[in-house]
Amino acid sequence: MVTVKDLTERIRFEALYSTDTSLKKEITSSDITRPGLEMAGYFDFFQSERIQLFGMKEWSYMMRNVGDQRYDLLKKIFSDETPAVIVARGLEAPEEMLRAAKHHDVTLLKSYESTSRLSGQIASYLDEALAPRTSIHGVLMDIFGIGVLIKGVSGIGKSETGLDLVRRGHRLVADDRVEVYKKDAFTVRGESPEILRNLLEIRGVGIIDVQTLFGAGAVKDSSNIDLAVQLEEQSKDHNYDRLGSQEYKLELADVPVPLLKVPVNMGRNLSVIIEAAVSNFSAKQMGYNTTADFERRLTKLIEGNTE
Repeated sequence: MVTVKDLTERIRFEALYSTDTSLKKEITSSDITRPGLEMAGYFDFFQSERIQLFGMKEWSYMMRNVGDQRYDLLKKIFSDETPAVIVARGLEAPEEMLRAAKHHDVTLLKSYESTSRLSGQIASYLDEALAPRTSIHGVLMDIFGIGVLIKGVSGIGKSETGLDLVRRGHRLVADDRVEVYKKDAFTVRGESPEILRNLLEIRGVGIIDVQTLFGAGAVKDSSNIDLAVQLEEQSKDHNYDRLGSQEYKLELADVPVPLLKVPVNMGRNLSVIIEAAVSNFSAKQMGYNTTADFERRLTKLIEGNTE
């Protein structure tokens, strides 16, 4: 649940009118309405559950063209369902606006940001805060600026690998439970549940606070999930990809994320392997594919030997 108070704590506003009750109103939509037609008296498709934002156009029309009807129109915009009304660009709210806010107990806020910039900030925050969350098992790390989700069965060594990666200078986002949500059509993001933030559980040691032991630079509140690594018990009967030519995907919040499957056995340094995998993934993102380059070399060698 996102309230008006949450919004005011995230984005800087000047409160022109607010009460404890009005600040507790829930925001249910990330869409924002700029009530231009409404100030002209057209309310047929007015969506009162949205935040109402007055920019220069709406404000100037209200101040110049709406006279005796101003308070009556504003009372309709400041409905009981409206979470908040915001005036942008540092514009002065008329007395009728304050009266309407008090009449319906709706928070009235003022911002000195431009209307388009403010609208973008609010929509971005609400899109993220209102996105449906899915809880998955794993460890989320920020490695070289790449968000890496480490998955695997319980006890395979995910948390221990995460701890070693922290010691090597990378950042922990979440251990054990990762809250995943869709940021946009191509991006999925992950964060830690509040109760587990900055904590790692190591079997035989217990729960450790990564921020306390390694400093603030060792943790991160949230991260995009750019790559997933599946740790698997190595099996003699399984033929593992040795060239990196096989491509796997993991669906997270309806977004396909590249997946690597890494076998685990005694003596393998998983932290170094994952670092190398992330570096190779970054190289592919920049257009260099080691596997494709090797295959070209091999093809050239074969063709040369057959001449």
